[in-house]
Amino acid sequence: MKVFVPPPNRHPGLVDALGLAGLLGLLVARYIPVAKLIPFWGCALREQTGWPCLGCGLTRVADHVSHLHFLKAWEANPLGTVAACIFALLAVMMVLHLVFKVPVPELHLSPREWTWVRRALPVLLLVNYAYVVVKTKFPHLLM
Repeated sequence: MKVFVPPPNRHPGLVDALGLAGLLGLLVARYIPVAKLIPFWGCALREQTGWPCLGCGLTRVADHVSHLHFLKAWEANPLGTVAACIFALLAVMMVLHLVFKVPVPELHLSPREWTWVRRALPVLLLVNYAYVVVKTKFPHLLM
């Protein structure tokens, strides 16, 4: 892995776009109770079958992370908690970059490192989904 640090600038990029999305998402989660306001909000798969989908718990994760309740967020969906925290970090990086001209480091992965990333992501998703299923359907197994 190589890290490239560009000169100070205010040129918006992918990190800034993701940071803005993260900031807006966490602000909505913090101040607007989406799940209570929208009557059809929820997991259709879980409502019909009783089994959670891959994204079950993400609304609760955003709500808990925005209120700084990280343990509750982790219990709802661990991988979603990691993603929400990364989005929060990207929001901070966006502000530092666009306001104070702090350069955003660029990571360059080798083909071998990209192979490891592509192999690890499905495993992480599967382990996370297994946790969500056990937490939802068999909570007594986690005690």
